[in-house]
Amino acid sequence: MFPELKAGIKGKAELKVSEKDTARIYGSGLVDVFATPAMIALMEKAAHTSISEFLPEGFITVGTEVNIKHIKATRPGKKAWAESELISVEGKKLIFTIEAFDEDGKIGFGEHTRYIVVEKDFLV
Repeated sequence: MFPELKAGIKGKAELKVSEKDTARIYGSGLVDVFATPAMIALMEKAAHTSISEFLPEGFITVGTEVNIKHIKATRPGKKAWAESELISVEGKKLIFTIEAFDEDGKIGFGEHTRYIVVEKDFLV
């Protein structure tokens, strides 16, 4: 169905953690460290941007599942990045392994599932 999509495609997304990325601002906690939802968003970005060039015009992917462990805090001002690898293509279902890091090492890891959809039909 999407012959260009094959296991092994890798992606990366990065950012400098700022105050707007903290658990206190997200409302997911009371500490000024990189929020788990912000880390997950970075991981999803690594995954979806890695395969967008392989999709025909008018197709996008949407995230449907995350199974993530956030194992280490990251303070604002530090660089964080996520790396993804497509490990399975089952028709429109895509499964990725994802890891997140900061300047001191691994901060999170897990799996992420996305589905390919027709963009114009998605919100109808």
